[in-house]
Amino acid sequence: MRGPASSQASAHQPARKRPPGHPPRRARAPTRADPRARTPPRRGGRRPRPPCRTDGLRWDRLRNDQGRRQRNRTGLRPTCGLPPRRTPPRGKPPRGRRAVHPRPRAERSECVKRRVLVADDDRLSRQLLCAIVASQGHEVLEARDGHEAAAALERTELDLVLSDVNMPGPDGIQLVRRARAAGGPQVVLVTGRAEVDVAVAALRAGAADYLLKPVDPADVEALLSRLLVPPSPAETPGIVGRSPALRRVIDRVRRAASSTATVLLQGESGTGKEGLAALVHEASPRRDAPYVRVNCAALAEGVLESELFGHERGAFTGAHERRRGRFELANGGTILLDEVSEVSTGIQAKLLRVLEEQELERVGGNETIKLDVRVVATTNRDLKEEVCKGNFRGDLYYRLAVMPVRVPPLRERSDDIPLLVEHFLRLYRREATSRVERFSPAALRKLERHSWPGNVRELENTIRRVVLLDPAPVVLPEHIELEAALPTSGASPSRTGSQRSRRIKDMEREAIVAALEETGGNRVRAAGILGISVRTLYNRLKKYEREGRPCLPLRSTAA
Repeated sequence: MRGPASSQASAHQPARKRPPGHPPRRARAPTRADPRARTPPRRGGRRPRPPCRTDGLRWDRLRNDQGRRQRNRTGLRPTCGLPPRRTPPRGKPPRGRRAVHPRPRAERSECVKRRVLVADDDRLSRQLLCAIVASQGHEVLEARDGHEAAAALERTELDLVLSDVNMPGPDGIQLVRRARAAGGPQVVLVTGRAEVDVAVAALRAGAADYLLKPVDPADVEALLSRLLVPPSPAETPGIVGRSPALRRVIDRVRRAASSTATVLLQGESGTGKEGLAALVHEASPRRDAPYVRVNCAALAEGVLESELFGHERGAFTGAHERRRGRFELANGGTILLDEVSEVSTGIQAKLLRVLEEQELERVGGNETIKLDVRVVATTNRDLKEEVCKGNFRGDLYYRLAVMPVRVPPLRERSDDIPLLVEHFLRLYRREATSRVERFSPAALRKLERHSWPGNVRELENTIRRVVLLDPAPVVLPEHIELEAALPTSGASPSRTGSQRSRRIKDMEREAIVAALEETGGNRVRAAGILGISVRTLYNRLKKYEREGRPCLPLRSTAA
């Protein structure tokens, strides 16, 4: 009779022994469903943390979970605390995910690495901001409260601070004031309260901007690109901006710079034509050669001829020694003829010869001098219209306009006004002790709506006036004084005398043309109608032919 003991022994049969010479059988690995399937502990009793994959970081999950979990306090660390991205082998995309193509090499090379401090006591919010900043190629520092952020401001060189408004220790407003007092970086405040008083307090304290929680990665990236923008090759004196209209002009200028073609820059006064002319020289193979500038509107006709072409000793009264002209000084390089439309017709003929033959003769000299000069001309007038009026030679215009470039006025590129305001604000704050830190969005909108008849020069004067008046740290619309547009006139004060003389010449030519048309081209009868001799009439007609303004069509009649 078998009792319970015998049944229990049958339920638990002893393990069979392995034959001699065979290794003992290994224990079967527990399955995943087995609750005992855990990683064995290391020495010391602590279990290793499973690897954390962050290549699939979801902005929306982090953004939506901000403030919902327990706040964790971590110290100041040089990175955002995320493990490095685990890259797959070359040529193979990550398993189960779409392959992410890197940015083009040219775009990566233009990125300038900056140092950004992220201060927030909310771990998820801080982690999201750190990840966004790091994805833009910048170095990130973390601070878990106001004390660590203030310490980082004192001992670390920073380019930007992203700080929460409410956190232990000094809050965001106090950090803004400390950064301003120490001449430190710009501070952007992040707040979960979408209220007007918070925004006003942040701007009054001097914050560069503020963001609302949950933050949108696109808004943060746009903010970083605006506040940490790297210097652009277009940001040279006189050329600041990134509008499509300006980029097209710079593209055209750079293409023309690699050749020896003459460049004609046409645009209103104050649009930055001189800066573009300098860009032509700097982007050309002649960048190491001389760059000579001549203001044709500031010199009288006799003085301008001597300045351009030089003169020999004794060529005129006061010429006590030989002098080389600007073309000779620019030999091998570039010469800028600023306001070329102001040149008289007599000098226009000599300019035409220099452009066609690349040679000249000094005033009062007989020696022919060979040249190798690149010519860049600027004008604020429509040269085609001047040619139709007879004020400018048509053949010279076509020699100058090998590469014509129209420089747009400021009212056609209002997108560049914020960049120009920031540029001039930085420039003039150095020469005057001013509290002005930035322009409010409403003030910028007021500037963008203005027509700016004086273009960039007028905007520069406006910003300089605001800095000198020093109204407040943040400039408001009522602090900006805009001048009314000047009444348009046909002539500037510097051109009054020359325009009067040109009107007389035009009237004389029109009288000769009318007399010749009335007499059918008979010069003798035309001279009688005009009250001048036939020889004087012949001289006038030859002069007009030399200037490229012949009185045609005419029927030649013997005297």
